[in-house]
Parts: sequence; C-alpha cells; structure tokens
Amino acid sequence: MPRKLIDAKPIPTAEARRILEKASEEELGEFQRRTRDYTVKFSKIPASKAEKLVRDLNEKHKLERKDAIQIANCMPSSIEEIRTVLAVRGRVFTTNQLEDILKTLAAYKAT
Repeated sequence: MPRKLIDAKPIPTAEARRILEKASEEELGEFQRRTRDYTVKFSKIPASKAEKLVRDLNEKHKLERKDAIQIANCMPSSIEEIRTVLAVRGRVFTTNQLEDILKTLAAYKAT
C-alpha cells in the first residue's frame, strides 16, 4: 500500500540511517535498502548528536539548515574543507567564523 507524504524537510544522513534501521527488511524496497546501506557507510556521528549539531550550527553560527546539514554530514576537519562546503552558497565567512565552526565540530567529534 502506498504511503502518504505528511511532511518533508532536510535531515542529516545520521537521522536517515536511524529511521531506515527501524524498518524491517520486508518493509524496505530496493531504493530504501540502498539508501540505508549508504547511510550506514557514511554517517559520521550518531543521529542524536547530528540533529543537535545542526541546531548549534544554525543558531550559533547563523548557517542555513541545508548548509548545517551538509557540514554535519561531512564533518570537515579543516577550515579549507568548511570553505569548500560553504562556497557553493556564495556567502563569505571570516577565518575566525570558520575556526569557531571547526571548534563546534570538534566538540561533537570528541563526545
């Protein structure tokens, strides 16, 4: 039976993993199984931390949700990597702002 879409919003890869791992193998179609396998392979932090990180990046560093999710998915470890992720949006960040973002990421990696 087809399911009805109730809401759509971007989520971190780790959250998608948590959702897909709840479903039984029989409930998942081929696309969902492949997506689950991808999320297992590429999730950098647990779902519980990923959503908190996205909120922190959004609130503390004034990043748009989509950008915060991209950073949470990649978990860059250098200023250059963060610049690469954010350069697509055309917004310019100072080195101090990027260092602060890096500190936020380090806090989530450490715990």
